[in-house]
Order: sequence, then structure tokens, then C-alpha cells
Amino acid sequence: MKRKYIISIVLLGVILLIAYKLTANKRTLDKNNKPERKTAVRIPVKYAEAKQQLLEVSIVKTGNLAPFKESKVITTASGILKDVRFELGDQVRQGQVLAIIDHRAAELDLQKAESNLAKLKSDVQTYTELYQGKAATKEKLDQLRQDYNDALVQVYQFKKQISDASIKAPTSGTISAKSMEAGVFANAGSEIATIVNLSRTKVQVNLTEAEVYQVKAGQTVKITTDVYAGAVFNGRVTFISPQADITHNYMTEIIVDNTAKTLLRSGTFVYADFSVKSKQNVIVIPREALTESVKNASVYVIGKDNRVVLTPVQSGMEIGGLIEITSGLKADDRVVTSGQINLKNGTEVSLSN
Repeated sequence: MKRKYIISIVLLGVILLIAYKLTANKRTLDKNNKPERKTAVRIPVKYAEAKQQLLEVSIVKTGNLAPFKESKVITTASGILKDVRFELGDQVRQGQVLAIIDHRAAELDLQKAESNLAKLKSDVQTYTELYQGKAATKEKLDQLRQDYNDALVQVYQFKKQISDASIKAPTSGTISAKSMEAGVFANAGSEIATIVNLSRTKVQVNLTEAEVYQVKAGQTVKITTDVYAGAVFNGRVTFISPQADITHNYMTEIIVDNTAKTLLRSGTFVYADFSVKSKQNVIVIPREALTESVKNASVYVIGKDNRVVLTPVQSGMEIGGLIEITSGLKADDRVVTSGQINLKNGTEVSLSN
């Protein structure tokens, strides 16, 4: 009897242990099958607020003057320079004869050619009459006509040689270089002088990406130089390069009016002022807030729920690490300045500044 009692107690303990294990396993399974609560991950970023600020808009660049035109005086015929009619510094007009190549041989050849031409012309007239009277052949008349045309071309060629012997100024201006003197032999294509036209001068400057969008072709530019203290020369933008160079600068050319009273010489160091200085109240943000180039600018704006929105903006002047925003933002808008690489529209962020 006592033995049966012990066996019953042991069986009951085993049953209770099995029931406990089953219950514990069920709790574990239920816990594993229960959906986990997702915790939102906030991307840490730095930010700044867009603010209104008074900025003095001014673009002043430096450069060197160059002649409006610079032409080389080139010979078109070969021969000895018989007469040179200019000196360094002379003012010359376009078309003015500057030098003459000895062309006496060409003149003698022209006389012979003209004499031969006159004889052939007479022969053609005579044989034309004979042919009409059936006293000459058509072949003989055709040959004389061909000889006459050839002589006509030869006369033109000798006249051209004599004309080319007179070397003329290709443009008006000042003789800045003299390469040959009278008595020397010059080959065709030789350079005998250089003419610079300083009635107007030009200056080339480089504008940054931010500056070039503030400048327009035809815009007035004030030109000053230390040589003429206090004097202001009128300039006008005539060309803006459509293509940036390897340093992301845009070459811009300005034509400057020149006067005999205060003559600006080639090579003079000048200042080019593109702006009418005026103070403007503008919206500015740090330059590093832009996610793309100044031309295709956009920023991440932080909303009240700390979620970001990629917003296109129009940029303007860049001054002292700040960039002007002409549209797309308002004062007090919060923009991301660091950490943009990890963001997309709607991303939630944590802030530090």
C-alpha cells in the first residue's frame, strides 16, 4: 500500500513537470511570434536657419588691357624693299601704302605683254574678216583667239604683281613694331610691321560661377586704373564664355572707350567694376547647404515634424561663405548643412547646430 502511494506521487510529479514545460514552451513560442515594435531611426544632421541680411552687391575684377585690333603687315610678293614709308609710332590709315617692293622687272614684262596683246587683238580682227570672206580657216582663227585670251591673262598677272608690290596697311592704328628696313630682300608672306588700334581697347577677366549669372552681354562696366587716379573709363561687356575652364571660371571680354587726352596703352593693369553698388535685404544660407551646383541648386528643408523635404532653390551672389537665395526659401526655414548624403525625401532627422 505504501509502495503504491509513492508511485502515485512520483507519477503526479512527472505529470506536473511535463505540464510546466509545455506551458513554458508555449510562452516562448507566443513571445517569438509576437510582432516586434519598430523603432524609427533618426539620421543625425547639422542645420542652419535661412535669414535675412543686408549685403552690398559688388563685383570688381582685375585684368590687363589689350588692343582692340592688332594686325601684322605682310608682303604678298617677293623682292627687294625699295621704299619703306613708316617709322615706329606713326599713325597710319587703313589702305595707306607703307612700303614698295622693287617691281621694275614686272613693269618691263607688262610692257611686252601689252604689246603682244595689242598685236594678237589686231590679228584676230584681221583673220575674222578673212574667215568671213572664206580666205582663212576656222582652226587658224580659233588658235588666234586662244592666244589672245592667254595674253590677256598674262597682262592681268603682271598688273597684279605690280599692285602687290605696294604693301598697304590692313587696318588703321599705330605702328608698334618695324621688322624690316629698305634695301633688304623680303619673301612673300614676310612680316614687315605690326599695327595696333588703340581707339578702343579690351580687357579679359575671369568670373566665378556665382558671378557670371549676375553679368549680361551689353552691360556697362566702370574701368579704372592707378595710372589715371580718379578717372573712370566706360566699358561694355561684349562676350561671356558659354563654357567654364578647368577652374570653373568664365572668360568675359569688355571693350573700353579710349581718348587721346587720357590714352590707355596696351598692357595697363586695370580694375573692372561690374556692379552698381547698392545694399539689398536678401535671404542667405551657408554655401554647404546646397546639394548640387549653384546653377542647379537644391536644399533639404526640415519640417516641424523633423522630416526633410528636398527643395529646389534659385541662388544669387556668394559672399563670405554665404549664398543668396532669390526664390525657394523664406526667412527662418531650417536647412540641412551636414549629413545630406544619408537623406532622401521624408527622412526623419535629429538636429544639432
